[in-house]
Amino acid sequence: MFDDYTLRKFSNIGLRSRARSFPGFGAPTSIRCVLAPRQALRIDLGAGDLLSLDGLAPLDHVQLLAFDGRGRQALEQLGLTASHTPDPTRFDSTGLAGWIARNGGDANALPQAAQIKGTGEIIVLRATAAITVWLLRPASAQDLVVCSGGGTIAVAHQPVDTGSPILPPLLGDLRDEFTVLRGTAQAYELRKGDYVQIIDVHGQQCSDFMAFRGDGLLRGEELMIDSTATRSMVRRSYPGPGLLDKFFDRDMRPLLNVVQDTCGRHDTFGLACTARGYEERGFPGHLNCSDNMSYALQPFGVARRNAWPAINFFWNTWIDARSHHILTEESYSRPGDYVTMCAMDDLVCVSTACPDDLDPINGWNPTDIHVRIYRPDTPIRRAVAYREKEDAQMLISEESAFHERLSPLTQHFSAARDLWVPVSFPSVGTIGEYWACRTAVTVQDMSGLRKYDIVGPDAERLLQRALTRDIAKLSVWRGTYALMCDDSGTVVDDGTLFRIGPELFRWCCGSEESGRVLAELARQEGWQVRINAMRNALPNLAVQGPRSRDLLRKITFTQPTVPSLEQLKWFGVTVARLGDREGRPFMLSRSGYTGELGYELFCAKSDAVALWDAVMEAGEEFGITPMGSAALDIIRIEAGLAAADAEFAPGVDAFEAGLGFAVDLNKSDFVGQAALKRNAADPRRVLKGLIFDCADVPAHGAPVLCGERQVGVITSATRSPTLECSIAMARIAVEHAANGTELDVGMMNGRMKRLGASVTDIPFVDPQRKKARA
Repeated sequence: MFDDYTLRKFSNIGLRSRARSFPGFGAPTSIRCVLAPRQALRIDLGAGDLLSLDGLAPLDHVQLLAFDGRGRQALEQLGLTASHTPDPTRFDSTGLAGWIARNGGDANALPQAAQIKGTGEIIVLRATAAITVWLLRPASAQDLVVCSGGGTIAVAHQPVDTGSPILPPLLGDLRDEFTVLRGTAQAYELRKGDYVQIIDVHGQQCSDFMAFRGDGLLRGEELMIDSTATRSMVRRSYPGPGLLDKFFDRDMRPLLNVVQDTCGRHDTFGLACTARGYEERGFPGHLNCSDNMSYALQPFGVARRNAWPAINFFWNTWIDARSHHILTEESYSRPGDYVTMCAMDDLVCVSTACPDDLDPINGWNPTDIHVRIYRPDTPIRRAVAYREKEDAQMLISEESAFHERLSPLTQHFSAARDLWVPVSFPSVGTIGEYWACRTAVTVQDMSGLRKYDIVGPDAERLLQRALTRDIAKLSVWRGTYALMCDDSGTVVDDGTLFRIGPELFRWCCGSEESGRVLAELARQEGWQVRINAMRNALPNLAVQGPRSRDLLRKITFTQPTVPSLEQLKWFGVTVARLGDREGRPFMLSRSGYTGELGYELFCAKSDAVALWDAVMEAGEEFGITPMGSAALDIIRIEAGLAAADAEFAPGVDAFEAGLGFAVDLNKSDFVGQAALKRNAADPRRVLKGLIFDCADVPAHGAPVLCGERQVGVITSATRSPTLECSIAMARIAVEHAANGTELDVGMMNGRMKRLGASVTDIPFVDPQRKKARA
């Protein structure tokens, strides 16, 4: 089939040649994660693997369960003995209970665990056999609301180097699996309801894929995935987990839906590589995917083609917005990345491991693809990958603690960091949700916020150095909006800081970069402080709107030693319970992201559904409506509230982002202070509002023009239901930023269409924040 030269050439490829530029490739590297309070973390260890715990202070402890392949206790494989029976009320036990039940155990009778106490040193355990470990970090719901009760515990899994690739854990009940060797293709059948998981074993490896309806092939008709129909139906380059998740044939009938995708960068524009493509570059006889697909599909009666259209998984392409050229570079996929799809009919499929060693498509080094097929009753939830940093552990997106109540109300979810959150609710719609927040009361799942507890004698010193506000002036049970900047004054993150004890603060922010900055500052200074990442252990709801206080009066109980609901001023915080002194605890703050009167409620995951139910029941008489992220975006733009990657972004300092009000230049030294003092004295750009004389909404990044010259850029825009016109926030040169200045915003390549606008102050609605302060 292929000449000896080609086969010899591929047999000599060095599979570990990319280890220098691709973290995790070659010898196994540590898989790192954080054990949050009340979390139950599963880790599958192989024989010889190391498990380490770092950050376990002398007063801390974790509990550890270990099971062999038959679900029996196996603590002895780590040199540990059982000593404590876990209390399922002190950690989120749902995942552990479900795992035990699936492996033949009694989910209602947890086995005894080993208790590992902190020593202040790194604790390292070695597995002598393949086992499944569950690490538990027990804490009460009250501990979470008032204080996390400990620092960050870092967990690292160091697999032993066996020389074999490490595949991701199984997703469920496996029916079949096989490896598609580099430079080959394999055809296979899927039954309706089967799941297929296509795994990039070593990373940066393209896998061409095609699927045909089985009944069509029996009739001699090739009804296969049609890329053009698919793009037209999903309104994007390729489907992904969520609402628009299906591949379609030419008749616009769905064939597969994408359930999980950990890479999120693929191609549906190019053909599978062809013999002609290599020949015209001077490589006759080179292996190619089109021929490989034809050979693999021949037994199913599929006609041979010289060039196959394909879904090119893991091939990183994009279309340049100006030239409209299709561009490519090395793949974003890492070892173990995968795409999982569910067959919506009986299908015949083919997968390749692309042999292209001439282009960045495979990192110039073709490797293998692994395929797994799961039975239809496998419960595989939809998910995408989330990484805190490029080299961080891959996290699979989860459903929030409120999902049990949200999922019957909407199917329109989007990923917010590592959680699925609602975009809109069809029974009301985005505009209905907007008006409910303006005139009544709404409830929104905001659990995607990052939360950090900063505890210890030097907690105030650390925050005084890291944040732009004067933290020394912050009283207990008070909060403040603050920024975290780098040395150039660029905003790293923003958030709300609450002081809930003399040496205890809670920072609610947008990204994990905050935690890294705080940890590095504390390390550099040698300060006595602990920074505990709460992860998803503290889900929260935003209850916003003019009737929000009326609603909370019905369900909130506070002790006389903390502020009551009526005593909470803007950015005040307290600890409350549902109903009475025996009710479920939650932290209550008078804060939000809407500009309306509003509150945020933080609770333990185990109390999330009860909190949601209490809020919805109490809010019924006030016309409460769940609200999604789409309505929130309209409201926050009207309120002039900044967002990451919009108003503040790399290269934009705090004043240019319109956040100068949150910078206290006269406080003691903080990171970025010198740069911000210099920039404040001589600003070049300012954030202003634009009011349009039309309903067209410009895109983020659209140019703001004075005549033919660009003088600014749109950062956020929407149509305002209150003002009944389009509005935008824009970063504008100071020479053109006076109120009333008439400017244009360019659309259609910035020149073909222009929208007239006048400069104004922000916020657009309620400029004095009277509603939030009410």
